[in-house]
Amino acid sequence: MPKVLVTDRLAQEGLDILEQARGIEVDYRPGLAPDELLDAISDAEGLVIRSGTQVTAEVIARAEKLRVIGRAGIGVDNVDLPVATERGIAVVNTPEGNNVTTAEHAIALMVALSRHIPQAVASMRRGKWEKSKFTGLELFNRTLGVIGLGNIGRIVALRGQGLGLKVVAYDPHIAIEAARRLDVELVDYDELLSRADIITVHVPRTKETTGLLGAEAFQKTRPGVLVINAARGGIVDEAALLEALEDGRVGGAALDVFETEPPPADHPLLNHERVICTPHLGASTEQAQVNVAVAVAEQVRDFLLAGLVRNAVNMPSVSAEVLEQIRPYLVLAEKLGRFQGQICPGAVEEIEIEYAGDVTELRVAPITVAVLKGLLESVSEHVNMVNAPVMAQDRGIRVIESKSNRPTDFVSTITTRVRGCMDRLIAGAVFHGHQPRIVRIDDFMLEAIPEGPTLLITNRDEPGVVGDVGNVLGKAGVNISRMQLGLIPERGEACMLVNVSPAPDDATLERLRGLSPIVTAQLVDL
Repeated sequence: MPKVLVTDRLAQEGLDILEQARGIEVDYRPGLAPDELLDAISDAEGLVIRSGTQVTAEVIARAEKLRVIGRAGIGVDNVDLPVATERGIAVVNTPEGNNVTTAEHAIALMVALSRHIPQAVASMRRGKWEKSKFTGLELFNRTLGVIGLGNIGRIVALRGQGLGLKVVAYDPHIAIEAARRLDVELVDYDELLSRADIITVHVPRTKETTGLLGAEAFQKTRPGVLVINAARGGIVDEAALLEALEDGRVGGAALDVFETEPPPADHPLLNHERVICTPHLGASTEQAQVNVAVAVAEQVRDFLLAGLVRNAVNMPSVSAEVLEQIRPYLVLAEKLGRFQGQICPGAVEEIEIEYAGDVTELRVAPITVAVLKGLLESVSEHVNMVNAPVMAQDRGIRVIESKSNRPTDFVSTITTRVRGCMDRLIAGAVFHGHQPRIVRIDDFMLEAIPEGPTLLITNRDEPGVVGDVGNVLGKAGVNISRMQLGLIPERGEACMLVNVSPAPDDATLERLRGLSPIVTAQLVDL
């Protein structure tokens, strides 16, 4: 029974999903101290967290059974992602659970900032009536610059349009046509800075986005621009923002997130008269808390009980619907990789995976990972669908993925070509009933079931070879369950794939290799 450790507060609806799942033990212990976490994590296969738990390399090292980390929320900066990936631990988050809530908070900050609402409230509570002091900015017909047109940025853009704002956006990862469908003008970064009356940030914090709105950017903005950050602390350079506020280049700022949380009490932005702040409330609504709790609980449950992956940040995610479509190809791909890994005697330098036919219409990224997993099983017993790409990269294996529209003899094929230790080509197809088949080995065409101990034999095309092979195996007590033959008549060469039980020992293999027509005889376990 896998144990799921929950170390931050989670809505009861999420806990109910885990507790009601057959085969899962729930250990709900929010607020664990770091040393307590090290003890509690040792036998957990699943971990559910929010932002309060730091999943460090030390924690992961102690988590010998850990298979999945579920983050109730979108940010995973409190998880050592490279170490988790290397260990083969899937890290999943809930990017859609708080989209609307966070977007609404950004809009609320924008409205409150433009009309000085928090300052006016504080003034009245001091018994003052300073109507002229809090003259605001009308949003209608102003230009809103959205940095990052992802799930949250799109909602902000649409809500901004509802307020009569003209919306421009910068996002190098979105197509122009996708922005047009939102009635948003896609511009480059410098143009957004120069045109926007209000700038709102909706990108993850990465190496590239840290300090994105910094001193250089503020030199290019319109005088008096308003800045909103409800995404991640550090995307807006706080020191540069303070300087821009002081010299008037920035008219005001609304911050829900900070570089250090909580920020120190003497942080100069907290008490600045043109800055409003909230304590990371973007996802803090009752609906959002329930949404992310339910989403993360379902993801962790489905991963542990069914191997289903959704919203993984360190491996290709697969929905239930897509998994059903690609499952036969995943089985075939892993067998192709396993075949290649076992017949190659040395280091692999490159593997090329070509998809042809109907499979090209599917999401092939998980299928490619399955090939890599099978390929690397012969060199590591710890490889899985999470760390296979990392292990391939660490070993210097170039991975080339391509799709082909050339006609084939089958509805769909997956062709793997390995280069390095030797150049080998193995192709497979999925037959009716979702049955995987090996359909090509180098230049030999055949139709073989990749299952169990299998002999790959190449030989000169001479009479009696099949009988000789059967005689050697029979004397050794090895049964032949299936045999498929391939032939190149013009070269006088033949190939056979023989499913056997049990696997022949080394002495039997040597006797096979000693037969005069035999060129090679290799045993693989599929």
